[in-house]
Amino acid sequence: MQKVVEFRRYLKRKGKKDHVVDDLVERCKVFEEFLNRRRKPGLDDADEEDLRAFLDAMKDRKTGINNHLRALGLYYGFTSRRELSALLNHLREQRISLTKKPFELKNFRGVSEKYITLLEKEGIANVDQMLEKGKTSAGRRRLAAKTGMPAEAILEFVKLADLSRIEGLKNIRARLYYDAGVDTVEKMAEWTPEKLQACLVEYVKKTGFNGIAPLPKEIRNTIETAKRLPKIVEY
Repeated sequence: MQKVVEFRRYLKRKGKKDHVVDDLVERCKVFEEFLNRRRKPGLDDADEEDLRAFLDAMKDRKTGINNHLRALGLYYGFTSRRELSALLNHLREQRISLTKKPFELKNFRGVSEKYITLLEKEGIANVDQMLEKGKTSAGRRRLAAKTGMPAEAILEFVKLADLSRIEGLKNIRARLYYDAGVDTVEKMAEWTPEKLQACLVEYVKKTGFNGIAPLPKEIRNTIETAKRLPKIVEY
């Protein structure tokens, strides 16, 4: 009981509204009931096998499995089970990505229409296709030969596509990070939130970038996501 009270306080500190807190707690209870049927005494005794079994058991039910994964990810972040929290967040992001239409390259700010046309002729119109064809040095060389595009232009599209794997980094945000020199997921993961925000605020002020720097909470979430994402691009 005390753990539930502390979890509620944790969620409130993260800015969750009362009705959201109630929903998240209830979803954790659903998993706890599942664990009891597997003869596990509570949430803190769960492991990766339990989580995957729960996901499998819930897949055919209209119960908002992504919200269950979100709730459990928050719970295990609260209890410092970081490996389980990271797994749950990764599984949730995977499921969300399957239902989303890939972001189109032409919607990135500041990209050349000429290069967009050349890439589309090679069947590359969105970020997934860009990463598939340009994630390796050899792949980028082949694209440069086929399209006649400069290698640095192809690399720019690959880096923007790579950054877009982070929630919220699409049109303007991806361009801001790229132009400010935080142009890969790996670089993003190395920053602290405070220093990155100061860097972006200074960059916007210095260059007159048409947009504002992200707020501290957004930057923290961005860095945390960057740390979890697997490396897929070869530089």
